Amino acid sequence: MEIPLLKFSRPILKVRLEIRTGLEVFVFVVHLKSKRPKMSEDAKPHDPRERSKGHARSLMLRAAETTAMRHLLLDTLQDTYDPVIVMGDFNDDGGAVTSKIMSGSPPWRNLDRKDKERIWDALLYNTKDIQARQSYRDVYYTHVHNGHYDSLDHILVSQEFVRQNPSRVGYVEYVKVFNDHLVDDTLSDDKIPLWQSDHGQVVVTVHLEERRFRKGGD
Repeated sequence: MEIPLLKFSRPILKVRLEIRTGLEVFVFVVHLKSKRPKMSEDAKPHDPRERSKGHARSLMLRAAETTAMRHLLLDTLQDTYDPVIVMGDFNDDGGAVTSKIMSGSPPWRNLDRKDKERIWDALLYNTKDIQARQSYRDVYYTHVHNGHYDSLDHILVSQEFVRQNPSRVGYVEYVKVFNDHLVDDTLSDDKIPLWQSDHGQVVVTVHLEERRFRKGGD
């Protein structure tokens, strides 16, 4: 099936940062297509059949954007020692298919070690899941609408920032979501200032290992 998509709905930001002498990290910032139904010009906005098609169009566009983003990430992830961080508004939960496209799928348990390493090399890890394994309670949500508490905003890291990786350059130490300001405007009469974001902010603390690094890895 061909999807007539020639560009992202919002630009992708890619920067290379030197966070320590000899240690660089590639950071990608994304804002994918929203869940708002993409209606055709002649459609009645409240027609349930048209709205179902509009939601399907939005999902297909978001999936196409995520696939394109995955290909861009693979250019940086595969066969390199460069740490990668992806952050932004995915407009989907961490377990959604679109989010799995972005991160890649972990290897099967019984797969050959060399094949596992090739998959790990291109895999991204959601810091939400990393924090959940360290905490007794999951209170991660970044958006509230119509009574639903959703996690739409994420930070993903490559294996170079995973504690279990013996070749890591650092690891995710703590994840905090600043969401106390969120108000469900479909249920509340509170007036929300125009300058206030309707999303929570995800902040990740990364501990860097003490040893020095050379560009391109050791």
